[in-house]
Amino acid sequence: MTGKIIKGIAGFYYVYVVDQGVFECKAKGAFRKDKIKPLVGDDVEIDVISLEEKTGNVVELLPRKSELIRPAVANVDQALLIFATKNPEPNLNLLDRFLCMMEEQELPIVICFNKEDLSDKEFEEQMRKTYEPAGYKVVFCSAKQDQGIDQIREILKGKTSTVAGPSGVGKSSIVNMLTEGHSMETGEVSEKIGRGRHTTRHSELLYLGEDTYIMDTPGFSSLFVPKIEPVDLYTLFPEFIEPTSRCKFTGCAHDKEPQCGVKDAVAAGEIAKSRYENYLQIYGEMVNERNNKYR
Repeated sequence: MTGKIIKGIAGFYYVYVVDQGVFECKAKGAFRKDKIKPLVGDDVEIDVISLEEKTGNVVELLPRKSELIRPAVANVDQALLIFATKNPEPNLNLLDRFLCMMEEQELPIVICFNKEDLSDKEFEEQMRKTYEPAGYKVVFCSAKQDQGIDQIREILKGKTSTVAGPSGVGKSSIVNMLTEGHSMETGEVSEKIGRGRHTTRHSELLYLGEDTYIMDTPGFSSLFVPKIEPVDLYTLFPEFIEPTSRCKFTGCAHDKEPQCGVKDAVAAGEIAKSRYENYLQIYGEMVNERNNKYR
C-alpha cells in the first residue's frame, strides 16, 4: 500500500493513504542500518499490520524529488509565506530573511498578505513593486472576510506546499479555511497522535484534495543567516543578479564600491530600497560571523 508521511514523532510515522485514512507505522530496521531517516512528505510503501487498527510498517521510501533542511521535509513544491498587512505591521526584514532561506534551498515562493480588509491600494502596490521584480508572486487575502482564499486554493492545487509566517498574521485561520471540508482527514490525524505521549509542536502535512497537501510549520527565527559566502549573498536576491553584471569590480559587495550596478538599480527604482537595506544588514551579519569564526 502506498501513502505519504504526514507526521513523524518519536519513531512513529503517520502515513495518509488515499481512501483508506491514516496508518500509524514504525520504520523497518533497515532504514536505521542504512542511516536513512524517513521525512514528513516522503512517499512510502507500507505493509499493513491491521486494517482495523490502522497500523503498519514503512518498508520502502520512494524516490524524493526534493529535500528541505529547514523545515526537514521531503517533496515540497513551493512555500506560501504569510504576513499581515497590519496588526502586526509587516516586518520586511524578517520577510526578506525567509526569502533568502527558501532561495538557498531553491524553493519557489508565493508571498501572501492577509488582512487585506485593513490595507489600502497604496500598500498593495508598494509590496508588488518591491517583490514582483524579484520574481515572486504576491497575493492579498482576508481570512476574516473570506476574500482571496479561492485564489490561494488554486495556487496550492496539485502541489505540496509549506506554509510559514510570524505569529498573529492569521496563518492558522487561512490553513483552517483551506482544510475546511477535509476535517475527517485532519481530525483523524489529531485523534491518532492525541494519546498523551506526543505533545511537542511538529510540522504536519494536511490533505487538501487530490495530490494537494499543505504543511503548517512552527514559526521561524529572525536570526537566520545564510550558510553561503558573504560575496554570494546577492544570488539569494534574484533581482540583484542582472545588475551585478554591470558592477566594475568582480566580487563587488554592493556596499561602498564605486560603479556598482546594484546601487545604480536601487537609485533608478529598479530594486526596492528596503530590499537593498536588508541585504546590507544580512551581509554585515555574515561578515561578522565569518570574522568571529576565524578569530
